[in-house]
Amino acid sequence: MKLKLSAFILLVLSSQAVWGKIRLPAIISSNMVLQQRSVVPLWGEAGPASEISVLTSWNGQRYTARSDADGRWEVKVRTPKAGGPYTITFTDGDSIVLRNILIGEVWVCSGQSNMDKPLRGALNQPILNSNDIIMQAHDSRLRLFHIKKKISAVPLNDCEGSWQLSSPESAGTFSAVGFQFAKKMQEILKVPVGVIQASWGGTPIKGWMDGKSLQSFTQIKVPGAKSEAKISSQDATCLFNAMIHPIAGYGIKGFIWYQGEWDRRDPYLYKDLMVAMVKGWREVWKNDSLPFYYVQIAPYDYKSSMPDSVPLLRQAQADAAKAIPHSGMVVSMDVGNEYSIHPPDKSIIAKRLLYWALGDTYHWKAIAYESPTLHSFKIDDSVVTVSFDHADNGLTSFDQKITGYELAGKDKTFYPAEAKISGKGKVILQSKSVPHPVAARYLFKDWAKGNLYNIAGLPVAPFRTDHW
Repeated sequence: MKLKLSAFILLVLSSQAVWGKIRLPAIISSNMVLQQRSVVPLWGEAGPASEISVLTSWNGQRYTARSDADGRWEVKVRTPKAGGPYTITFTDGDSIVLRNILIGEVWVCSGQSNMDKPLRGALNQPILNSNDIIMQAHDSRLRLFHIKKKISAVPLNDCEGSWQLSSPESAGTFSAVGFQFAKKMQEILKVPVGVIQASWGGTPIKGWMDGKSLQSFTQIKVPGAKSEAKISSQDATCLFNAMIHPIAGYGIKGFIWYQGEWDRRDPYLYKDLMVAMVKGWREVWKNDSLPFYYVQIAPYDYKSSMPDSVPLLRQAQADAAKAIPHSGMVVSMDVGNEYSIHPPDKSIIAKRLLYWALGDTYHWKAIAYESPTLHSFKIDDSVVTVSFDHADNGLTSFDQKITGYELAGKDKTFYPAEAKISGKGKVILQSKSVPHPVAARYLFKDWAKGNLYNIAGLPVAPFRTDHW
């Protein structure tokens, strides 16, 4: 009997010892990149009321925290300018040492399939120049964290993933857009870069939003905690709970986002959802000015059952840029594919996202990053003049005939229009079929290929002047 009692006591003490050890979430691990010149949180679990000591090797500073009744704890550490590698030591009696940590720039890339498509391509869906890009992917100063796809009806504290040094193997399975954005950033800024991928093809924006952000959208059902067995990747909050909440608060510089194809089913709601989602993400990161750059959905024959749903979704995305502070939109109307919703040229999309980051976040004054957008619309008899913002040095079609413009009269029937560049940032439109125009549109279709740019090579954004 005494032997059994002794064994039981040893078992209890052993389980308490395991419970008392520090546990870190996957996002906080060896090989990670921490945001430079910042105060970043580090967190985890330990035994209740344990004292946690955190020692950072770049300055020899020790930080302490005490875990709460549930064992959770957090410290905030100050990071220096870009550099490394460094170590971080966590101690509560036992120690965990994280190694090969770099300090630099950290970004999150998220969205649905056009962000999710891996650099190596997918079945019958190539990525332009993927083999050449993968061949040059070895880069120890570029780190990739790919969150495994998962759903949850309740917010989770951890996710599946690990920080990987960039290599042909790790890059090939990473987001083609996210990898190229980060790789080029690392080369240009000459600092370490970390990029975190949280994406899932065929998913709605409501799935990436938290419950608080959806409170005013009474038409959207949010699954309760008891519906775990019934949920899918199409349900509200389920992607946020499992793939965003576990990394919320990790020190980052900003977000890049490529999503919207799923939401063409209800384009009129998308702008408000997007505004609410960005606000919600910034709230859980406790930073209301984190940059948010995103891509307008690709031109493609969507075969939508609702007329104009796709161009209306693009209009909602454009309107969101005006409503979301510290945001910017990449126009993609010149790099689509009529027969594939997943255009292969992800390099130019990644570059245009990087233009936004360099010009707007890092304040490189020589970098043009904003596409021309409609400024004004003037009718003079049969001639229509449209003027654009962000075309200070003019417009060009690179000696090609300008396509994509349409005019309509009071009958609301649109006909192709002849377009000519005139002066600084202006285009003159006329159509023999519309002697008395009242409205103009540019690329306001599911599929249309634009060929008008500002002098920096950024495509003119699609627009309409009517509200029909």
